[in-house]
This record gives sequence, C-alpha cells and structure tokens, in this order.
Amino acid sequence: MTTSGSRAADRGARGDLFDPQCPTRQLLDRIGTKWTSMAVRTLADAAPDEVRFAELKRRMPGVSQKMLSVTLRSLTRDGLVSRRVEPTVPPRVFYRLTGLGLSLETALAGLRTWAEEHMAEIDQANEAADRQADEG
Repeated sequence: MTTSGSRAADRGARGDLFDPQCPTRQLLDRIGTKWTSMAVRTLADAAPDEVRFAELKRRMPGVSQKMLSVTLRSLTRDGLVSRRVEPTVPPRVFYRLTGLGLSLETALAGLRTWAEEHMAEIDQANEAADRQADEG
C-alpha cells in the first residue's frame, strides 16, 4: 500500500493488512468491535426499516449511550449506515443499513456463527491454559 498522500490514486485497490500504513487495519479495528457487530445485526434485523436511537440502545443490552453514539457515528462516516433526523423537539433520529452495511452484515453473520459454534471449545482451551498457568 502507499502513503496517505497518494491514497486517492489507489482507491479501489486492495489493501495489504501486513503493511502498517494500510487503512485496512483501521477499518478492521472499527468493524471488529462487539458494538459494531451488534448494531449492524440489529439494523439488519429491522431492514429495510429504520430504527430510532433509543430503540437501538434498548435492543443492545449493555451498550452505553456514548458508546452507541460513537459506534453509529463511525458506521455512518464509513457509509455503512444512513442517518435521518426529523426536526422535532427533541429531534427524532433514525438509522438504517446502507447496501454496503448489508454486505458487512453477511460477513459478520459468518463470524458470529463461527463464534457461537466454537465457544465451548474456546472455553475449554482457556480453562486448560489457566490450569497450566496455575500449575507452572
């Protein structure tokens, strides 16, 4: 990958995950969080309908208002989510996945399925590692 100064010329080119300057790393950091996965899933379940901020928060147990706001801002900036504001008092804010966001849901669904199917094995490996650390 090239430097950010010539990145515009390389738009559409695939990144190199092993290059420390590659923007793919930052993108993976953003889309690899539990809150991003949950927000995308929640919006995908509602698609093609919109979901209000308060409803998203209700459907995502444990997320703080600030973390949800940061997550949605990032997803909107990346073009994965669209945001619509109704000029009421207070404003009503609605979110929905874009086509690009729906394509991300497909990839994240595979990852979630893998995690759910292999969680018991991961737990066993963690328990074995913990026992070994305690013994040695």
